[in-house]
This record gives sequence, C-alpha cells and structure tokens, in this order.
Amino acid sequence: MKSKRDYILTPCDYGYKVEAWDRYGKYVCVYEKTVGDASKFIVNWWDKADENKKADEIMHKAMLECMKLDKEAGITSEYRDCLD
Repeated sequence: MKSKRDYILTPCDYGYKVEAWDRYGKYVCVYEKTVGDASKFIVNWWDKADENKKADEIMHKAMLECMKLDKEAGITSEYRDCLD
C-alpha cells in the first residue's frame, strides 16, 4: 500500500494551521503556535496511525452492531439516515 502521509503548514494569526494525513489517508486539522509545536504534532499523528486505525475499526464495528440492534428492536425504518 502506498503511504498517503502528507502535511500542510499555513501561517495564520494564531501561529500555524496544521493539516496532516496519516499513511491511511486519515485527515486532521489543528492550530499550533510555533513551527516546533506543529512539527511535533505531525510526527505524533504519523506515529499513532496504526493505533488510530484500530480505534476507528472498533468504532465502526460498534456502530454497525448498534444499527443491527436498533433494526431488530424495530426502532428504525428502512432509511439509512435513521431520522425516523
């Protein structure tokens, strides 16, 4: 798999807008006061890519299970937005 890791630093009134993508393509946007803080954030985001992916997968499974339980209980309709 080709890594999707990337980042963009944009100067702003606060300091720096930090946009970062991990190797899976997950995006985050934060604001840091210094380039050093921005760099630390980016490296930390990249280091936690596998941990974040695992957490996302667990959340996805939990949401699917909740949807299944709601459907079994008859509290949702056929609409995917669940705004019944």
